[in-house]
Amino acid sequence: MKRLKNTDPAHDVLGYERQPLDAIFNPETVAVVGATERPGSVGRTVMWNLISNPFGGTVFPVNPKRANVLGIKAYPSIAEVPERVDLAVIVSPAPTVPGVVRECVEAGVRGAIIISAGFRETGPEGEALERRVLEEARRGRMRIIGPNCLGVMNPGTGLNATFAAGMARPGSVAFLSQSGALMTAILDMSFQENVGFSSFVSVGSMLDVGWGDLIYYLGGDPKTRSIVVYMESVGDARSFLSAAREVALTKPIIVIKAGRTEQAARAAASHTGSLTGSDEVIDAAFRRSGVLRVERISDLFNMAEVLSKQPRPRGPRLTVVTNAGGPGVLATDALIRSGGHLAELSQETLQSLDGLLPAAWSHGNPIDVLGDADPERYARTLEAAARDPESDGMLVILTPQDMTEPTATAEALTPYARGTGKPVLASWMGGQQVAAGVSILNGAGIPTFDYPDTAARTFTSMWRYTYNLRSIYETPELAADDETIDREAAAEIIREAREAGRTLLTEYESKRLLAAYGIPTVETRVARSPDEAAAHAARIGYPVVLKLHSETITHKTDVGGVRLNLQNEEEVRRAYREMEASVGEGFDGATVQPMVSLEGYELIIGSSPDPQFGPVVLFGSGGQLVEVYRDRALALPPLTTTLARRTMERTRIYEALKGVRGRAPVDLGALEKLFVRFSHLVAEQPWIREMDVNPLLASPERLLALDARVVLHPPETPEKELPRTAIRPYPNQYVWREELPDGTRITIRPIRPEDEPLMVKFHESLSPESVYMRYFHMMNLPQRTAHERLTRICFIDYAREMALVAERRNPATKEREIMGVARLSRPAGLSEEAEFSMLISDKYQRRGLGTLMLRRLLEVGRAEGIRRVTADILFENRPMQKICRKLGFSLRRDTEDMVMKAELDLLQPVS
Repeated sequence: MKRLKNTDPAHDVLGYERQPLDAIFNPETVAVVGATERPGSVGRTVMWNLISNPFGGTVFPVNPKRANVLGIKAYPSIAEVPERVDLAVIVSPAPTVPGVVRECVEAGVRGAIIISAGFRETGPEGEALERRVLEEARRGRMRIIGPNCLGVMNPGTGLNATFAAGMARPGSVAFLSQSGALMTAILDMSFQENVGFSSFVSVGSMLDVGWGDLIYYLGGDPKTRSIVVYMESVGDARSFLSAAREVALTKPIIVIKAGRTEQAARAAASHTGSLTGSDEVIDAAFRRSGVLRVERISDLFNMAEVLSKQPRPRGPRLTVVTNAGGPGVLATDALIRSGGHLAELSQETLQSLDGLLPAAWSHGNPIDVLGDADPERYARTLEAAARDPESDGMLVILTPQDMTEPTATAEALTPYARGTGKPVLASWMGGQQVAAGVSILNGAGIPTFDYPDTAARTFTSMWRYTYNLRSIYETPELAADDETIDREAAAEIIREAREAGRTLLTEYESKRLLAAYGIPTVETRVARSPDEAAAHAARIGYPVVLKLHSETITHKTDVGGVRLNLQNEEEVRRAYREMEASVGEGFDGATVQPMVSLEGYELIIGSSPDPQFGPVVLFGSGGQLVEVYRDRALALPPLTTTLARRTMERTRIYEALKGVRGRAPVDLGALEKLFVRFSHLVAEQPWIREMDVNPLLASPERLLALDARVVLHPPETPEKELPRTAIRPYPNQYVWREELPDGTRITIRPIRPEDEPLMVKFHESLSPESVYMRYFHMMNLPQRTAHERLTRICFIDYAREMALVAERRNPATKEREIMGVARLSRPAGLSEEAEFSMLISDKYQRRGLGTLMLRRLLEVGRAEGIRRVTADILFENRPMQKICRKLGFSLRRDTEDMVMKAELDLLQPVS
């Protein structure tokens, strides 16, 4: 795969010359280890599939007991194959596989498909066997698909490295499956439905190559327009989410995830030997990565087709055009139940339709054009309705009545397949009478459905896909300046509890922890005696609340550890003594707090770990009946203000927070930022196992944490085994306060999504020469500052790339401004290599900033395990060449690309 020249991180091409997975998908030489002629054997079927579907390469059977297989000379071992092997397809018994992989690594084989079964799905012995296989593979740079898989097809080249009975047709859909049996059923169905594939991959137990690797690879494959996945377990959650978030922007990723019910989840775990987490968390993860989840196997390919043929809707409002009332009602029910809305027709559209349609038309949406509608009436109605700005998509329904012309009507609609700028779907209901019309519509790019309710649900899924992507990349607000968060104070609170051997923070400690992250808490004082409690109450002011202070008891109300509305000193003293007597062991005193009026809404924010995705945060209705109401929404931390709002919107309480029945609304912006800070607390303090704030009082006047509970991981837990967030949090360890040689004070830190407005101003400060030196061509300001482009620059995955910005406070305006940007990007699949780029604002050039930023960027590279850093620099960009030489790069002239090639081995010390 030839790498395309690209110097703009907003348009990275995922295809690099000879990616590691090229050895699997585009091999020139294939060895079948375990090839045989025994009828009905996997070894024979794989050999036959490879040689009967020419892929332009050579096949070598490997079998120490045979001189030839299917008429082709066989070799006793991979080492004796006369050519270097790109791909080894291993079908030998499981106990032999570690030895085979060792021989492959020694022979320089770069890819393997292990079809053999008998690994982790069989239990502990199989898991141990897998570990040995992976240890052998890691001795080289060999990538493995499987074990326990069907194999891999590349229909575009003719590669069929599977034991399936047939070869998939070429097409634009990549199909990945964790079930080989399901793949064979889909393959058989595809011949009947005339569905083609760009790749057909059975992933097996994903010992090495996982979802993330495959999604990255297919994201750079020009033949692939969409990726559909049958998934039983997620595997490496961080890798999957990282790849999906990037690729979903340009190619739809549609997943059917088995295991929605508890029983099905257990079955999936047994089948794959993997852990499966809460289905609610899976939904949250898919939303966070832009993946579209569907519930039916048929929907996988419906959505792949629809999203490849039609534009995505900008909103959830659908206009239905029909020649029969009943199908319109069915479509409406399905639309509303799936979360869509009927578009409200504007007065202009209603007047236009009055002039087009008979007087008896429905005068609303659905637009009933009546049973005698001819092709022209359909077409003109669709055109008029599509112009309505209140509509986000169109569904055209036709039922074959006596006067209906299904074929001619389909022909009349073909000009609107793309011309409206909105998705157009069709449901031609019937059989033979409508078959020709269905064919015409599909050929024109208008997807058709047998039933209108299916079409309506499909539209809602399209909108959900758009909505999720928009949520990820909508520019958020900054929730808090770094100066307002005291991370070290939070870590110290946790450290002291761990050193004392405790896993439970007291309420007092929990509130101090929240306060360190800028979350407002009710004033809380600890009393160790009735006298001390009375003294605290006097200083706070009556009425007050007494709550149990304990290092061992989790739920205070269960043991009578809460006394409310105490009006005077006598009541405080009596309440303290009664609490001490009723609680007994575990009583360490009481906290004294002001009695806060609960005028407002009781909310809960919380966190707990998921076995696959690590810490998960929760928002919902709080109070004592939180488990009964179960009004909640989950999300993966860390959040932005946009993601926080999207999470809150999925709860019923959210509507009340906006103001109902004369009540003033809660400050939703402040609530979003509080939730964001909470998510950062969860993400940045890994020793927290569980945490909830309940209730969080939300009123128009204030937000206040009234109670908090924090549980830590056991002290004996190895730090490397603490659950990590599925999405890497903001890397605060790479924040430096610096001073330039001229005394200018700056901060160098990783870029963040909230920086988009600052990046716009940064680009406004650049000269044409600086732009040309960075991008190797001219790029005008509107191009450079387009939201779609800046999202790719600011919304980065810190696990795959790092961008540092240098910023300062403008002395005159006190506003932050970006002075320069430096980026380190890892090509997919090449984790130890990275390419750097840098751009400095003109007024800060030649002031030492470039050298300082590149030095810090190389420090990041070392810390992230990168061994080799490269860059392409224009011949005339001598200042950049000078900086590179100063920091130890070697430079060589490349006259073909007209650039200087800079390279640095990070194992060497930086000067």
